[in-house]
Amino acid sequence: MMMTRSALVQREHHWCLQLNGWCTYRAVRLYFKAVSRLGDGVFWYAMMAVLAVFGGEEGLHAAAHMAVVGGIAAILYRRMKGFFRRARPCHRDPAVRAWVAPLDEFSFPSGHTLHAVSFTLVALAHYPGFAVWLIPFTASIAVSRVFLGVHYPSDVLAATGIGAMLAGIALWAVPGVSLFG
Repeated sequence: MMMTRSALVQREHHWCLQLNGWCTYRAVRLYFKAVSRLGDGVFWYAMMAVLAVFGGEEGLHAAAHMAVVGGIAAILYRRMKGFFRRARPCHRDPAVRAWVAPLDEFSFPSGHTLHAVSFTLVALAHYPGFAVWLIPFTASIAVSRVFLGVHYPSDVLAATGIGAMLAGIALWAVPGVSLFG
């Protein structure tokens, strides 16, 4: 049975309310606030700097690759937000609390998720061993945005797809670098 658009919107709103409510628990709130803050760029820029300084030629190459992808991601998500102009859940419904201050006005797509996914995939192409900690970290960034009340699940899902496509194009464009060896 196919759900109507209205039913999908209601279901998504329900998920926003349910997940957002978990942040009333201090440990949950602090975890997702910390992860989200690191996803603002702090973690990624620090990782690029460490790779560039201590990773030799491969580290420098990986950091440059991530920086280019990050720049393209920033332009892409800002333009998409300006085009779609989707209000954030915390702005649409007073029952959804923003546990962090949004970095910009609009919701779609999640810039945190788009960057996290694209950075992670590019980093993993250079350093597959990082998967054990990058994948859970990236997933935590993505879900944090819904828990914290600043994104809908569809913002995060779309950003995951966009970030994966961007990383795929970036990996295709650089010979000798691939997620699949």
